[in-house]
Amino acid sequence: MSNHAYESAAQLRPRRGTPTALGELAAHAALRPASEADGGGAPGDLAVIGVSVDSSDVAPGELFTALPGFTRHGAEFAPEAVAAGAVAVMTDEAGARMVRASCPRTPVLVADDPRAVVGPLSAEVYGHPCTRLTTAAVTGTNGKTTTSYFVDAILAAHLGGCMVAGTVELRVGGMSVESPRTTVEAPVLQRMMALAVEEGVGAASLEASSHAIVLHRLDGTVVNVAGFTNLQRDHLDFHKTMQGYLDAKARLFTPAHAHRGVVCVDDQWGVQLADRVERAGLIPVDRLRAYPGRTPADWWVSDAAVSMTDSATTFTLHGPRSERIEASCPLPGLVNVQNAALALVMTIRAGVPADTAVAALAGAHNIPGRMQRITRRDGVRGTCIVDFAHTPDAMELALEAVRQITPGRLIVVFGSDGDRDRGKRPMLGAVAARLADVLVVTDENPRSEDPQSIRDAVLEGVRSVRPDLADVEEITTWRGDAVRRGVELCGPQDTVIVTGKGHEPFLEVAGDFIRYNDAPVMREAARAKWGPVTPA
Repeated sequence: MSNHAYESAAQLRPRRGTPTALGELAAHAALRPASEADGGGAPGDLAVIGVSVDSSDVAPGELFTALPGFTRHGAEFAPEAVAAGAVAVMTDEAGARMVRASCPRTPVLVADDPRAVVGPLSAEVYGHPCTRLTTAAVTGTNGKTTTSYFVDAILAAHLGGCMVAGTVELRVGGMSVESPRTTVEAPVLQRMMALAVEEGVGAASLEASSHAIVLHRLDGTVVNVAGFTNLQRDHLDFHKTMQGYLDAKARLFTPAHAHRGVVCVDDQWGVQLADRVERAGLIPVDRLRAYPGRTPADWWVSDAAVSMTDSATTFTLHGPRSERIEASCPLPGLVNVQNAALALVMTIRAGVPADTAVAALAGAHNIPGRMQRITRRDGVRGTCIVDFAHTPDAMELALEAVRQITPGRLIVVFGSDGDRDRGKRPMLGAVAARLADVLVVTDENPRSEDPQSIRDAVLEGVRSVRPDLADVEEITTWRGDAVRRGVELCGPQDTVIVTGKGHEPFLEVAGDFIRYNDAPVMREAARAKWGPVTPA
């Protein structure tokens, strides 16, 4: 296994590959030469060794796929791609005219919807690598990252290694880089899987965002098992309605993307999704109920109990053939039991023995930005946690989970993001005011908005629960100051949890991306208060 120090996804490419003739690719994807549109041409025997959608991420010998974007057309960047070594361009007719004007000697292939073609095209170039891996993909509003890391730990224990492509990182063996988004573009995903095959990694654990599903980033990939966590208010700026949001998620549970599915039916959306898949007879689907209730399910959880000592949650998973699996999730709360149970059922359905899955799950702790413990309560120190919860439902679940391991006060440091769903801001404030003892309100990612207006909306929700704003502080200077203030307030029996950003490595303020992460700031604040901090 290699152990290279890679800095970007551009370097996560297979080092060996079989060139594919451009004419074969055109025939495979029903592409036509630009000559039919504007007089250009494309030699069929030209060798293609890779695919890219980003002009800054092109290697010599690759096909550049110039996609129409929300604000600019990718064909504008064809000269940069060709200069970097692209041997041909695939685009739509509007893009073809732009490419022929700027790069008249470059072969151009045309598709009516190039975004829908790029995934299958990339899979063909890289030799359909998902067919040589055991693959799992997780979708849902909250829990994708935690579940995917649980799946990663289990598949790695079973097969000796697992690739990860999700919100936090892109990892193949010993090679890891920061992830630019929850689900990378199709060519990056395909070449990562090809690299995993080349490196002898036997599995892949993927996160599937609703945006990625709609934008065809998973086209060309058919996973062994797809999992659904839940659907909560988020991304309505993109999907407009919750039904539209569910429709996007449902596309993953079709034969084009998965051989089988596991759906959590703890909310109405999961029940609706499972019903839809079953009625259509699309793929086999297992229903999983992780929360107490009477919703019919093939798998269900009982006896969930949180240990105050190590913050782990034990539970019993019951299966359709009278299976009874005793398991331990290394994170607190029912929300993480849902994530853990989903990972267990997904990997069992992917062929992992239950005892192997249970043992691997118990050791899968300290996932970046997901109930990530910075300090553990020891009689002197309080417990410090970083979590990604950034929706009202996720905030509620996170605070309820942490309350179970907190003998003293629960302190929350939080805010809300700019240029996103404004309706959730007062909702976040109300949830925090209801469930936490002390609130420290700060900025998250203001983006182009006035940070004060965002905090005001959050505080409006706080006032709906606490009109006098008792035990509420507003930090207007810098998010790091708010994190430090939360730690300052934390006594030995208290817990402070900072929510909203989790693993994110930047603050986005007025168009600037400022390097920042909650975990090291909290760790340094804890060190300043209590002395050396050992890994929790």
